[in-house]
Amino acid sequence: MAKMNSTGMPVLCLGEALIDVIERAGEVEEKVGGSPLNVACGLASLGHPTALASWWGDDSRGNRLEAHLLSAGVEIIAGSDHAEKTPIANAHIDSAGRATYDFELDWQVPPLPDATQISHLHTGSFAATLAPGAGAVVAAVKSMAIRGTVSYDPNVRPSLMGTPEEVRPQIEEIISLADVVKASDEDIAWLYGEGVPLESVLHKWKSMGPGLVIATRGPWGSYALCANDRDMLVVDSLNIEVADTVGAGDSFMAGLISGLLDAGLLGSGAAKARLRQARLGDVQPALHRATITSGLTVSKVGAYSPTRSEVAEVLTADPTL
Repeated sequence: MAKMNSTGMPVLCLGEALIDVIERAGEVEEKVGGSPLNVACGLASLGHPTALASWWGDDSRGNRLEAHLLSAGVEIIAGSDHAEKTPIANAHIDSAGRATYDFELDWQVPPLPDATQISHLHTGSFAATLAPGAGAVVAAVKSMAIRGTVSYDPNVRPSLMGTPEEVRPQIEEIISLADVVKASDEDIAWLYGEGVPLESVLHKWKSMGPGLVIATRGPWGSYALCANDRDMLVVDSLNIEVADTVGAGDSFMAGLISGLLDAGLLGSGAAKARLRQARLGDVQPALHRATITSGLTVSKVGAYSPTRSEVAEVLTADPTL
């Protein structure tokens, strides 16, 4: 496997980095979190030059975020620490293990590098829809879509996004600009209704412009559609003992971007064109890498970021993956 995208320019992840304040059975603990942060750490762990643009405070929690990112090998875009205070997500875990969230945050975007200075832009979650920063995120997506490639994970947060009817136009605008879109079955059910088939939503998204659309289905694997292929690919999940599912979707996204970069299907205007012509067989290795990284993450406690050597070990043990 090649080590990184051939341009040598970084992938830019744009979105929230925050502290999860987790309350479970009367105990409270704090952990570094945020979907774009997790994707950035996952890509860096897989050997890709990666930067994160976010919005946190110059305080003790912000210092913890910075230390986590730097230890993972992620470059921090200057100005990301200019928030009044570091955002937190209060997670309340019930007896069945289900989490409900409320957030204390302000979302803005620091000055971003020019699109010519990055190889690929990834964004998602509430950062792409929450004012006032959402406008700058969409502007960055539009700029990158002209010159290179964009990936997007809606990663819905109902407590911040309002109703599905309110936020769906914003989400669909970014889908229409993106090259790769990944969403969970739970996200899709919230956006379009429990009774709407995943397949119909994926076909709708495919018709809006992306080269590759994917729905992850937890233990039931994932569905994938390519713009240039009429069939749908079903990818089984990794058969692995689950410790917890924290960061599973973000790890899947990191593995997917990594595999597509290595395949020359993301990272430049030429790669964008190749992705539009790709068939399912061309993207299958990247989907398998995503499945492996996600599986390795859920085998650990917390949002663990697997390395290339760990991915290689899984492939060695089962070459059919």
